Amino acid sequence: MRLHDYLDKGTSLGADRPCLTMTGTDRGDGVGKVAASLSYAEVQEFSNQVARALQTSGIAPGDKVAILSANNPIAFACVFGISRAGAVWCPVNPRNEAAENQELLDAFDCSALIFQQAFLPLVQRILPQLPKLRLVVCLDASVPEATSLVTWLDGVPADPLPEPLLADDLALLVGTGGTTGRPKGVMLTERNLETMSAITLMSYPFEGRPVYLALAPLTHAAGVLCFPVLTLGGEIVVMPAPDLPEFLALIERHRVTHTFLPPTLIYLLLGQDALSTTDLSSLQCFWYGAAPMSATRLEEALERIGPVMAQLFGQSEAPMMISTMAPADHFHPDSSPAVERFASAGRPSPLTQVAIMADDGRLLDRGERGEIVVRGSLVMAGYYQNPEATAAASAYGWHHTGDIGFLDDDNYLYIVDRAKDMIITGGFNVYSAEVEQALMTYPAIQDCAVVGLPDEKWGERVTAVVQLHPGLTVSESELRNYVKGRLGSVKAPKQVEVWKELPRSKVGKVLKNEVKTILLELGRSGG
Repeated sequence: MRLHDYLDKGTSLGADRPCLTMTGTDRGDGVGKVAASLSYAEVQEFSNQVARALQTSGIAPGDKVAILSANNPIAFACVFGISRAGAVWCPVNPRNEAAENQELLDAFDCSALIFQQAFLPLVQRILPQLPKLRLVVCLDASVPEATSLVTWLDGVPADPLPEPLLADDLALLVGTGGTTGRPKGVMLTERNLETMSAITLMSYPFEGRPVYLALAPLTHAAGVLCFPVLTLGGEIVVMPAPDLPEFLALIERHRVTHTFLPPTLIYLLLGQDALSTTDLSSLQCFWYGAAPMSATRLEEALERIGPVMAQLFGQSEAPMMISTMAPADHFHPDSSPAVERFASAGRPSPLTQVAIMADDGRLLDRGERGEIVVRGSLVMAGYYQNPEATAAASAYGWHHTGDIGFLDDDNYLYIVDRAKDMIITGGFNVYSAEVEQALMTYPAIQDCAVVGLPDEKWGERVTAVVQLHPGLTVSESELRNYVKGRLGSVKAPKQVEVWKELPRSKVGKVLKNEVKTILLELGRSGG
């Protein structure tokens, strides 16, 4: 299936049903916030127009079309037009710095850019350095730098283009980020995304027409989770910006069945006063992923949000579904919480092979720690115009995730750490994620990051930076002794810092590299 086939499948189940709904603003009249919906037929017609307009503008099959937008139904509807034209969708993160987005658009040979007016200053800065762009369209305004969407689509027919169905066509080109050099472009094919969608529908509960609430960026996990929802004729409710009180209100108002948040936002959600009074009975599946989740906070979420929490583990190169843990897997047959599994990433998903590999390519036995590797039709076609990186990532015939982990006797996958985040202190390997899990069981801690800093005696010293719940305090010795009692003296942090806020990525992940950089700068300055 091509991306627009998910939309067409949903349309066949009810053309007049709501497809994309944008949450509105409060009118101040006591009615509450008003939402505007586009039906399946309207999104289908719009996407046909976009495809025709792309063709008329000289965008050929295989050309790269970037979208720079916050969460917005019209922007997401353009994705289906890009697909109908046979072009390749390149989602651009609006929170990236201008230089990073300019580098990404250039490295991916983008021919067209569709953007929101809110990002015009960014576009103005990067356009002079992007000679490959042949088409620039502004979604919601008339600006000198671009053609407006209204003008671009004026008079364009809405009849569909003829198209071939080639399952291995490139559908999506997504950047891995430029923190370690030029961004790598992950090439995801139609088959990759079809496999991801199939695993989603096989692995999690879907009863009736789903209603999916998208708070997290549609440029990331929240976006690709829309495709399996569309195949069932479901409604996508789009939040333009994070707002946790409104998130809770929308679940109740729209009878939301499915949603996704990274753990950091779930922690904040658990602190919302309205959580205890919100009707969450419509929820079937509340996905969490994109970063490790505290087992303690997961247990709290199951109690306060409900028995609907559902884990997923993947990465851009093998989207979303390397392993899964459905809501039911969080419990024993007698309905008691399966707390021994809460630190796991679930079991390998039905359409993937997962193994643990040593540095020399040997596959390891159950319980042995090594790199998590995966193969199957979920895995990317490779990195765009980067054969060296592609070869390195696919050594020994498996895709290398860069994560260290093990499989237990029940085939549950445990992610111990990112390979690059492992700390070697006094000759011992310390996995930062394990120390973070221990710290997160301490009641005063809201979130934390553990890194290794250079140390003359130990080589690296285990260093913890913690963010506390508002109004609470803790001493360095308390935390050190707390971890020591759980993990032993080697893994206990030798340095503890309390920060008001931890630096985070655009999707809410704690930026360990930035944490480490700040700590090193403080050390050099004597602060």
